[in-house]
Amino acid sequence: MIGVEDLTVRLDDRTVVGPISFAARPGEVIALVGESGSGKTTTGLAVMGEFPSGASVAGVVRSDPRRIGYVPQHPGTVLTPSRRVGSLLREVARVRGRAGTESVARAVARAHLDPALLRRFPHQLSGGQQQRAVFALALIGDPDCLVVDEPTTGQDPGHRDALAAELESLREGGTAIILLSHDLALVRRLADDTLVLRLGAVVEQGRDLWAHPREPYTRQLIEAGLGEPPAGRTAAAPTSSPVLRVDRLTAGYGRRGDPVLDEVDLLLERGSALTVRGPSGAGKSTLARCLAGLHQPHGGELRLAGRVTPWAVRARTSADRALVQYVFQDARAAFDPFRPIGAQVIRPVVNLRGDGRAAVAAKLADVAGQVGLEPDHLARRVSQLSGGELQRAALVRALLTRPDVLICDEITTGLDAVTREVVLDLLERMVDGGMALVIITHENRVVRRFADRVLSLELPGLVYAAAQTPSSLPLGSVKWNRRPPGNS
Repeated sequence: MIGVEDLTVRLDDRTVVGPISFAARPGEVIALVGESGSGKTTTGLAVMGEFPSGASVAGVVRSDPRRIGYVPQHPGTVLTPSRRVGSLLREVARVRGRAGTESVARAVARAHLDPALLRRFPHQLSGGQQQRAVFALALIGDPDCLVVDEPTTGQDPGHRDALAAELESLREGGTAIILLSHDLALVRRLADDTLVLRLGAVVEQGRDLWAHPREPYTRQLIEAGLGEPPAGRTAAAPTSSPVLRVDRLTAGYGRRGDPVLDEVDLLLERGSALTVRGPSGAGKSTLARCLAGLHQPHGGELRLAGRVTPWAVRARTSADRALVQYVFQDARAAFDPFRPIGAQVIRPVVNLRGDGRAAVAAKLADVAGQVGLEPDHLARRVSQLSGGELQRAALVRALLTRPDVLICDEITTGLDAVTREVVLDLLERMVDGGMALVIITHENRVVRRFADRVLSLELPGLVYAAAQTPSSLPLGSVKWNRRPPGNS
């Protein structure tokens, strides 16, 4: 059994979490929900005996870390960039006394990870595939307890349902589960007991809070996460010239094999939004990385504001780099861990736009405040911020450069429901102000908000959805020429 009694963690005269108490017995799921930075991950790590460097800790934690499997919010903190996924899984099996292929194969199957992906390096996997790889790592050795931190991050609906079913199976088999999640539908489905955290404190705890929430914050969280989503925005009229145009984009990985993207034509007008969705590995992030200049395609032409532009970001001018900004799915990997976040957030606009630091500092406070980040957050380093706080900092960094095209890759998965709506409201205002938005998501609520045009990728083909408003050339028009592998 996992037991936590009056746990309090303080860092730099600030209470990160506590006091908090709960018990997870075999076959029970204890869920922690609440705003980003409320102490969920800190509590989950405490169960395994890990605490922030320099933290002051009080209370009691009863657990055996050797029998606990951990699924982190950011897979990159676990996967070794220079090792193939299968090699890492086999080494973990040997360390845990489960040498041989059977234990690895069983964990891979339970994590719903395609065995063909075991030969790839982490950078060759999508975010959802990486998440399933670390889930398989956690399952090796049949742990008595699992700590799972945002396990549905980057997962398409099919894999999300499969993950929920697997967690249910583990619970029925006697595994205790500590679930840290903003996915309230998943929490409501699995949790035997739920703790609602805000500013590090437990504001409400109970088994029936979904039907009878007592606290206003709990009601607000449930309404934002499970209530009826806002109506979609009304698409603006197209302008005379596109801000971004792609012709016959073909991209993949390696010199052999079928391309991930094959002859894609894309047109984005100012003030338009393109939502890209589809299963993990369908090419969504590859498309985003090509547009941002971070992945060299095999062929195709890119035009920004009517000008032919190099694909590689290093070959683009500073002005062109400022025009297209990319908010990564893994925000933690997008920041230097040794420098304050605020200094990193202002650097692109200073370097690319030539703005003075004093003017940028004033603008920074305004934009950061719109997404709920205080000056104290910007003075911290990566290790001192939650995944959701880092995601918002990355968004602020991109918006400060005043881009014509903003690409957002699963930026809402690390956000609580209330903060997610705040961020989406800001993005909607930016689009209404003339910015073009490409947003990659698995969340139907996000699709509904930004469905001027929906590009739905499938494996190996594509399902094409029409614009909300009929038009012969809808905003964000897309032409897709992808051919199934093996066909001419």
